[in-house]
Amino acid sequence: MEEKKKEQKKKLRFRWWNLCYIFAGLVVIWWFNNYTIRINKNAYVTDKVSTRFRIAVISDLHVHEGGISGDKVLEKISGADPDMVFVLGDMYTTGSTQDVIDIAAKAVTDIAAEGYPTYFVSGEHDTEKYYIDKLEAGGVNVMNYRDEVVEVKGNKVQIIGIDNAYYSDTFNLRNEFSANADCLSILLAHIQNYPKFADFGTDLTICADTHGGMFQLPFGLGPLVDPYNKDQWFPKLTTENTVFDKGWFQYPGGAMFITSGLGDSPYPVRFNNRPEVVVLDILPEKEGK
Repeated sequence: MEEKKKEQKKKLRFRWWNLCYIFAGLVVIWWFNNYTIRINKNAYVTDKVSTRFRIAVISDLHVHEGGISGDKVLEKISGADPDMVFVLGDMYTTGSTQDVIDIAAKAVTDIAAEGYPTYFVSGEHDTEKYYIDKLEAGGVNVMNYRDEVVEVKGNKVQIIGIDNAYYSDTFNLRNEFSANADCLSILLAHIQNYPKFADFGTDLTICADTHGGMFQLPFGLGPLVDPYNKDQWFPKLTTENTVFDKGWFQYPGGAMFITSGLGDSPYPVRFNNRPEVVVLDILPEKEGK
């Protein structure tokens, strides 16, 4: 009888430790998916440039205590050594304290302070004038409804920026801008509007906002929930509509890229979709063959 009790206790301890190991493993997986940054390398080939250059893209940091720090982001950017950096908004969340807004501003201005030409558009969250003023004072080019032609590695690049939090039925970029056919044109927008962007026709459009759908199913089956229709579960399996979650989307004469960003808002439930710094190499045709 005593031996039997000892055996039962041993089995119980074994099960308990197994549960502890499983729980610890799940915590590590959760932490890895939500709080470690990957470098997402991409290339765009165009006949509008004669030499290669590199862009780093970040977005959606949603600064908060315990989240990814601006220092970690800057470390990844510095490691990639880009020629310019695009910051696509939502670096803090609506309702944040001034201390948090200051941290978000520092995360962006520190990039500019390192000597990287930095171009910013607001998302639907990070719109306060106090914050925008801090960015401009820190040397960041705020491109909210602005365009500018810059020279990068001997190439002329037109950068167009918008800060729409929503799009009306009459939204038309041609009312404000014209894409310069004589140089590489890039549109920066936090929230995608594929039909309108495709109609406008910049060579390259770069967007954010979706967080990549947060929870991505394995085997390329897409997000658990459509980022733009929260009632649509398993969208890539249940609908023939294009799911604008992350990655490349082609249109005549150009392409749109959506970054899944860095943050874990509103909940830290990223899976198979780690926070990312996008490294985008712009290549002349002779190098893309």
